[in-house]
Amino acid sequence: MAGIQTKADERDLGRVERIGAHSHIHGLGVSADLSPKVTAEGMVGQLQARKAISVVGRMIQQGSIAGRAVLLAGQPGTGKTAIAMGLAQYLGKDVPFTYIAASEIFSLEMSKTEALMQAFRRSIGVRIKEETELIEGEVVEIQIDRPASGVGRKVGKLTMKTTDMETIYDLGDKLIDSLMKDKVQSGDVISIDKSTGKVTKLGRSTARVNDYEVMPPNVKFVNCPSGELQHRKDVVHTVSLHEIDVINSRAQGFMALFAGDIGEIKPEIRSQINTKISEWREEGKAEIIPGVLFIDEVHMLDIECFSFLNRALEHELAPILIMASNRGISTIRGTNYQSPHGIPIDLLDRLLIISTQPYSPEELSHILSTRANEEDVQLEPKALELLTKMASETSLRYAIQLITASSLIASKRKAMKVDVPDVARAYKLFADVKRSMEYLTEYQQ
Repeated sequence: MAGIQTKADERDLGRVERIGAHSHIHGLGVSADLSPKVTAEGMVGQLQARKAISVVGRMIQQGSIAGRAVLLAGQPGTGKTAIAMGLAQYLGKDVPFTYIAASEIFSLEMSKTEALMQAFRRSIGVRIKEETELIEGEVVEIQIDRPASGVGRKVGKLTMKTTDMETIYDLGDKLIDSLMKDKVQSGDVISIDKSTGKVTKLGRSTARVNDYEVMPPNVKFVNCPSGELQHRKDVVHTVSLHEIDVINSRAQGFMALFAGDIGEIKPEIRSQINTKISEWREEGKAEIIPGVLFIDEVHMLDIECFSFLNRALEHELAPILIMASNRGISTIRGTNYQSPHGIPIDLLDRLLIISTQPYSPEELSHILSTRANEEDVQLEPKALELLTKMASETSLRYAIQLITASSLIASKRKAMKVDVPDVARAYKLFADVKRSMEYLTEYQQ
């Protein structure tokens, strides 16, 4: 494998914005010296746990920690997943963050260890530095000749200039299509990547300010470039090791990333890629970015998966592993042995354990208020008090789920704010776990 592909064609994919369970979280809510704020960036309470995880986050950013594992342990509804999501926001987009639930490992059409290996390699980024040739200047004229019959190749000429020179380029089909797609015209300042043919419109030349009496508000004016039309430029792009694996292990290349049917990847492919990445690191062409793999419900993994994790953490290319469990003494799946958190003792010995504590009534109230704002629901103070009481007596998740239900009930009576009767009505319609168990026990008897 002399040349390893690392780039896929760029695509614009539309995103659907929706309100998720943790969409209100925008960071860990810590200051520059890593001291946690009581409420900030959507995070509430859990000061000790947030302080600990922010120290881990700082070490990840500095590249001084890799191949380590952290366990978030606590009761259900104490914000373990929220802390992990806050860490992802804290680290930023440049650091890979992969979230999986342990149970999904068993539902994939591949071996458990292969699923974990793919998750590991998704969590390791490679920042690759390449030198590319660009043509950058102001468009003077575009001439495109189409066959009279309408069938056949299009040919054309592109005249470009800088403040120091002017050159005419012959255009092929691909470049003509790119120029037409971007609606490039005379007076535009553009950049053309010679290796890929990608055209980037930088703006409109300042010399053309007075061409039209009225200009659209989004038009950006830039100065005509100076010097040579052709020049070299260092380009940096970041991909994950898993993306490189997929691109180089499938006949359809990068299209396999969109097909979804990735399947198992041969160890020989990964070995060759690791060797090539090591060579690039020595030559200064690439830099490894250890990311984070977060495994929720880690007690659902079995002994085979734990053995794999033990070995994988010792590998040179290993991300930071963060796990979450809400179990105490529990049976390790696949064995008859019991262990704290359902994790083997030898793996527990490797972990930094961060515990989470139950929320106080004041913290529950603030969390419910934050979620109501996120869901565009206005609560009366008495309704918020009732929801807080429910969260204390049942669970925080149950109380959060009643917010939208109460809002719909309030809208039915054309009220702008949710009041106590709306919450009470939702409480009667939807049972919590305790009431559901009582009903079933009574039914059985």
